[in-house]
Amino acid sequence: MIFPDTQLEQQLWNKGFKYVVGIDEAGRGPLAGPVCAGAVMINEGSNISEFVRDSKKMTEKRREEAFEFIVGNSLAFGICMVGPEKIDRYGIQIAVRMAMEVALKELESMLGSKAQYLIIDGNNVDSIEGYSQTKIKSGDLKHYSISCASILAKVTRDRYMKDISKKYPNYGFEKHVGYGTKIHMEALQKYGPCPIHRRSFSPIKEMVNNL
Repeated sequence: MIFPDTQLEQQLWNKGFKYVVGIDEAGRGPLAGPVCAGAVMINEGSNISEFVRDSKKMTEKRREEAFEFIVGNSLAFGICMVGPEKIDRYGIQIAVRMAMEVALKELESMLGSKAQYLIIDGNNVDSIEGYSQTKIKSGDLKHYSISCASILAKVTRDRYMKDISKKYPNYGFEKHVGYGTKIHMEALQKYGPCPIHRRSFSPIKEMVNNL
């Protein structure tokens, strides 16, 4: 397993970028629910957890524990969810950027200062205007602050999907958090889409068009 480290952050700090922010999202691919972005800033004095990984590589229990550690030990952080109605209106790419931008603004509000450099997971995400930044393929595997951001995003989104499953109990959202699993697809065929399904995503788009 690859363990994320702070070498990139250290290099940027050494170049004079005091406020370096890791950014990642969760929920780009599901058929239902929001996309969620996390933004995390650490510094040389921050406590670092050896258990932080790419959120997809962690158990739910370990993610929850890491979430609380990150919230308690980061210099600043921000989290934002963008719902399915905006995903359908603007497209997932823009919705991801919107979530990242608001998460970053939340972090800056907590910090009381503007970020100086962004390290963003994914080389195919939209740039955030007005910042020096590097976009990194599989950045959540390699770089600690991006891994932290991935955990904040995934835990926040998973908690939301489990909570909303009480309102829409037919779909099993508490199990698959909106991804296109067999149980989810069977529920869609039986019950049709509910209000949190993404109507711009197949096969929901075809279902809606055939109504």
